[in-house]
Amino acid sequence: MFSFEDFDLKLDTNVIGRNFIYSEEVDSTNAVLLDPANDLNTDGSVLLAEKQSDGKGRKDRKWYSLKDHNLTFSVLLNRKFNERKINLINFAACLAISNSLENLYQLRINLKWPNDVLVAGEKIAGILLESTSKGNRINKLVVGIGLNVNQTAFQGTFRIPPTSVKKITGNDIPRERLLSEILNNFEELLERVHSNPQSILNDWKSRCRMLGEMVEVQDEDVSKTGLFEDVDEEGFMLLRLNNGKLERITVGDVSLR
Repeated sequence: MFSFEDFDLKLDTNVIGRNFIYSEEVDSTNAVLLDPANDLNTDGSVLLAEKQSDGKGRKDRKWYSLKDHNLTFSVLLNRKFNERKINLINFAACLAISNSLENLYQLRINLKWPNDVLVAGEKIAGILLESTSKGNRINKLVVGIGLNVNQTAFQGTFRIPPTSVKKITGNDIPRERLLSEILNNFEELLERVHSNPQSILNDWKSRCRMLGEMVEVQDEDVSKTGLFEDVDEEGFMLLRLNNGKLERITVGDVSLR
């Protein structure tokens, strides 16, 4: 059972997580926070669900999570922000998870563009950003996070093999402390998205081991191969194609060649 007291004791934020909503089951934490019928508008609101009946990742891929074992939650950002920096918010979420796992459990993290958190080549967490618009402006952005914590067996087929904190460490993990640590880090990193975006890019790149490697990018039926040369100031991939042309990649599944 999730202990609100233990979670609140470790939470050290001004905004993120101060409006905290706990649910046994929802269809999708992202969908709930974006639904205008729910009238959830408080910036920094966090919805944690023990089970999602329709949890998903990028490209509507299903995200399966064992109830009461993991952290599946979303953060609502209802504030003014530079829409060109949205992908840096994605990077900030990846870094918040990375920093927390490194600090608490000394795990060595590898970040995979655009939104995967890996340990020893296995996926431990994923991020999904979704938004609603008013006119031609985004007015609500949610950051959905799925983190495998105490689940040790995974059914199904996966593009990247899954793992969890418990599977790696062999220990039961207090989810309350881990969640508060992630939110503490995320608030600090969100500030840096606006005040020092280059530091976000630098920290993300330092953990991306695919950078500088030959990769294949698959988007639907289109496949491109080249050198993962860099990410630009908005966090999109710069791929040096085999013909020498530098192409900006905004979406796709990446794998090493």
